[in-house]
Amino acid sequence: MISTSKLKSVDFYRKIPRDLTEASLSGAGLSIIAALFMVFLFGMELNNYLTVSTSTSVIVDKSSDGDFLRIDFNLSFPSLSCEFASVDVSDVLGTNRLNITKTIRKFSIDHDLRPTGSEFHSGPVLHDINHGDEFDGVVSEGSVSLTGRNFDQYAHQYPILVVNFYAPWCYWSNRLKSSWESAANTMRERYDPELDGRIILGRVDCTEEVDLCRRHHIQGYPSIRIFRKGSDVKEDHGHHDHESYYGDRDTESLLKTMEGLIAPLPIESHKSDNSTQNAKRPAPLTGGCRIEGYVRVKKVPGNLIISARSGSHSFDPSLMNMSHVISHLSFGMNVSPKLMNEAKRLMPYIGRSHDKLNGRSFINHRDVDANVTIEHYLQIVKTEVVARRSSREYKLLEEYEYTAHSSLVQSVYIPVAKFHFELSPMQVLITENPKSFSHFITNVCAIIGGVFTVGCWDFGFNFA
Repeated sequence: MISTSKLKSVDFYRKIPRDLTEASLSGAGLSIIAALFMVFLFGMELNNYLTVSTSTSVIVDKSSDGDFLRIDFNLSFPSLSCEFASVDVSDVLGTNRLNITKTIRKFSIDHDLRPTGSEFHSGPVLHDINHGDEFDGVVSEGSVSLTGRNFDQYAHQYPILVVNFYAPWCYWSNRLKSSWESAANTMRERYDPELDGRIILGRVDCTEEVDLCRRHHIQGYPSIRIFRKGSDVKEDHGHHDHESYYGDRDTESLLKTMEGLIAPLPIESHKSDNSTQNAKRPAPLTGGCRIEGYVRVKKVPGNLIISARSGSHSFDPSLMNMSHVISHLSFGMNVSPKLMNEAKRLMPYIGRSHDKLNGRSFINHRDVDANVTIEHYLQIVKTEVVARRSSREYKLLEEYEYTAHSSLVQSVYIPVAKFHFELSPMQVLITENPKSFSHFITNVCAIIGGVFTVGCWDFGFNFA
């Protein structure tokens, strides 16, 4: 016969002695410690699950955004007039685009970068300026020589004062001289300044009257300005209101323009010759210019250049100052703040080099050096962020970041502001590594079971 004790030895569901089920102070302490440790481990696992994990790799750029790259910029030049400011693009493949205007806007600013009016419009592109036949003989002077002492007197005495601001060393000034003086003599004969008194032509030598030319923000030679009585100079931060003449410079064209200035117009009608209207445009209110907009360039090494440019004016390099403030400079399509915030969830430091030069000033102090070109060397790298949701990948963000090095270089020719850019053939790929929810649950269960088992074993060992 099998005894009862032997039969009980195969019981898989044995009862725990009553004394082991009774509460004790040591058991309570161990239970609290085990519970706290369990909460701590659970918190660590939850934080690990919620923390976004990414992997970063460098691969060959396989851009799907075409062969062109967009450059957005907002640049302020305190000493470059909008009248001559030009945006040019060139690259190693031979592309050379000069004076881009379609996607560019210009605003006159004062020395403190404050806007002084509405958008500056360069007007329609004229044909090559006609200077008339070259004349090497002696020219009879018909225009009045103006200086800082008598300029205001003439400006207030005559309803219309037309002034040629010139430099004797300038080729274009010398080409204009004979036509200008011939037109001045003819106007004197037709409209005697003493008897008629409606118009007079004058000239200013900017190598002698430096302050007068600076006062009127003359940067290119020759510059023909039309002053109307009562609106020539305003003592308000250097602001002035007059027109610039950009038309042909032969005698006949000059006379036609002068006739149009003094010809009486009916009040109800302001029609005039279109060619004359195109030749006259408001002059910049101040000597500075803010240039904003964008250009599209090929994805090859190239240059974005801001300079003073004109096909019929000369510039004195020693008086050109290309100091500027960069309000914005970025490459690629603009990224919305919402998209950028989503990308920063994956990579907090992303976007820090997207507009690295924003807010930077590059000032050339005249007392240090003149005739200086300011160059920026930009190395551009494309960064792509790929997110994963429900086992699917999608491109979250595609941006171009850049590193920059800037320097001031002594220039032999007209100083410029140059942005030399070079696009890296490699790109940075940031990929999100999502965590499985089932993996999180499994780890939580393992924590609970492990802590409970170890706690019970340790308690039983200490109790024994």
